[in-house]
Parts: sequence; structure tokens; C-alpha cells
Amino acid sequence: MVGSNNFRKVAFIGLGVMGYPMAGHLAKAGHTVTVYNRTQARAEQWVRDYPGKHLPTPAQAIADAEFVFVCVGNDADVLSVVEGDEGVLARLKPGSVLVDHTTASAHLARHLWTVCDNRACHFLDAPVSGGQIGAENGQLTIMVGGESSDFLMAKALMNCYAKAATLMGSAGAGQLTKVVNQICIAGILQGLAEGLHFAEQANLDIKDVVETISKGAAQSWQMDNRAQTMAEGIFDHGFAVDWMRKDLGIGLEAARDLNARLPLTALVDQFYAQVQARGGGRWDTSSLIKLLRD
Repeated sequence: MVGSNNFRKVAFIGLGVMGYPMAGHLAKAGHTVTVYNRTQARAEQWVRDYPGKHLPTPAQAIADAEFVFVCVGNDADVLSVVEGDEGVLARLKPGSVLVDHTTASAHLARHLWTVCDNRACHFLDAPVSGGQIGAENGQLTIMVGGESSDFLMAKALMNCYAKAATLMGSAGAGQLTKVVNQICIAGILQGLAEGLHFAEQANLDIKDVVETISKGAAQSWQMDNRAQTMAEGIFDHGFAVDWMRKDLGIGLEAARDLNARLPLTALVDQFYAQVQARGGGRWDTSSLIKLLRD
């Protein structure tokens, strides 16, 4: 069972642009952190930057952990580190809590909840929003699916790198909420791209336009944080088009299962496919404006 003291034995699987600082926040908060990353050099760098240790397999990394956090790329990556040879399930202790921060499918979340429940363990699907900057600053927003008792056990640790963590419902609800998040972002970015393009064609001063309309109903996080760099053609903010297409693909598949209509999302997904075809898979999601300029 999870211990009663304030500091926990924690494992963190996946040290990408999000997982690296998230694991770091846990270590800086005083928790005992063991990490695993597929590229070992990345794990070696992490232990130079933060107190903790790294081990060569997920199974070894989580052997003594009360809480196991996973933050990898997609469903297949999650299955690899959780159910693969030397994966998390090989040594996950009864009573421990597995938290998946990957943006993955609700179907996978429900599967892992069942697998963990059958092993007397706990599971939460907990995708995040806020990007690399949010992870580095400990200001992520976390959407969680699972049991309320499990959420309460894990919330104090998630608070190390989150400004908000909210239980959205049973297993899978966190992932479905993340779909809503990505649907909204895609639509806002397309509207922002078209608005800025129109302003450029009209020979308006972009800075003045954004400063003015951001004080009214058009204001958004994307406008506040991306409008100027979109105008300058800078698209290196971390969350890549490749990852957004993965997320929108999850959303569009879920929409088919739910009989939900997402015409704008499907259209923007195709615009992102065009960005990929132009070699922009690693550009950030605000690069939609390039399709209007070129």
C-alpha cells in the first residue's frame, strides 16, 4: 500500500520535453525519483540535473515505486513500456498507482484500468495541457480519469508540476477531455491564422491589431502567446504538428464511435497534413498560417 509519509517513492517513465521537467519537479519537491528513458543518454543527463537515479528497464525503475508516472508518445509506446518485456506490469506492486500522462486513447485508458484493477493496483489516465513551457514552469493543466480515491492519492504529486488537476470522471474521461482541448485549440489556431493573414493582406499593423483585439472577445491564449511569432514566421515552440495530428486522429476516431460531428476539426487536420507534406512536421501548431501565405 501507499505509504503515509509526505515523501513518496516515485518512478517516471519517459523523459521527453514534457516528462523531463515533470520528473524534475517531483525530485525537487523531495520525492525519491527513479527514471527510465528509452534513450539512456537522456536519463543520464536527467540524473546530472536532478537528484535521483536511472535504471535500464521500466520494470527495474518501478520495482520499489508507490507511484509510477508514464509520459511517452502514443498508445503503442504506452503499451510497450507498460505491457512489454521488462515493462511496468512485470513488477508493479499491489496498491501502487499508475498514472499515464500520455495523450492516448480512452480505449487504452479503460484497458489499463481493468488490467491494474485485476492486479489490485490503481490507474489514472491523466493527459496534460500547457506545453513544454507549462511543464518547465510547473503550470500544467491535468485532466484525469479514474476513481476518486486514486485521484486523491496522486493529486499531491501531480501538483508538483500542475496549476490544476481535475477528476473528469471514470477511466477514459481524462483522455476524452483532452480531445475536447485539442479540438478547441485547432479551431482557434485556424481562426487566428486566417485573421492575421487577412490583416497582412490589408496592410494593417499586426502588433496594433493584436494589441487592440486581444482586449475584446477575440482574446485567447493562442493570441496572447502565438500571434506575434506567427506574424514573424517563428514556429519552434515545442508542440509539433506531428503530435497534433496524432491527437486529432485520436479525437476523430473517438468522434466516429460517439457519433459526434467534427467538421472543422477534420478540415484543420487536413491542413496540418499539408504542413507535414511541406516538411513542417516538427514545426509547432501555429504554423497553419504558412499555408495561407505560400
